[in-house]
Amino acid sequence: MSSEFEDVLQSSQNNGKVYFFSEQTDFVLSEEAEAIKWVNLIAEQANHKINGLNYIFCNDVYLHQINVEYLDHDTYTDIITFDNSEEEQLIEGDIFISIDRIRENAATYNASFDVELHRVMAHGLLHLLGFGDKTDDEKLIMRTQEDKALTLWSTTL
Repeated sequence: MSSEFEDVLQSSQNNGKVYFFSEQTDFVLSEEAEAIKWVNLIAEQANHKINGLNYIFCNDVYLHQINVEYLDHDTYTDIITFDNSEEEQLIEGDIFISIDRIRENAATYNASFDVELHRVMAHGLLHLLGFGDKTDDEKLIMRTQEDKALTLWSTTL
């Protein structure tokens, strides 16, 4: 990671905001204000507050490097979530999302890019809220929560 990016991440922690960054991709999130409201609503519904949350949109190569370097996983993935929270019910974290994987998954699952992007954005936040996805039961609960988040996006924003 670039030192400039690390400086931005460091300075953005603990100020109660949601930030969006792009690394090694030209992707820029549209509707940032709506997305900020949405992720805060998801957290509030789970009795949590967002203290500092960074969404970093990147390409496959960038996310693969993070996966190898920090998690010792030599695989491509659509999302990696780092929980930096120090207090219960106070969310601080970094969510890295591969735009390449979002595009491919949207085509694979016959979903729009925006729906798949919002599903993965919610997925990362749900991990920070304590939801897992390792077992079949956890995956079912996670999918249900993702669907609720997508409904929230479509009905309240």
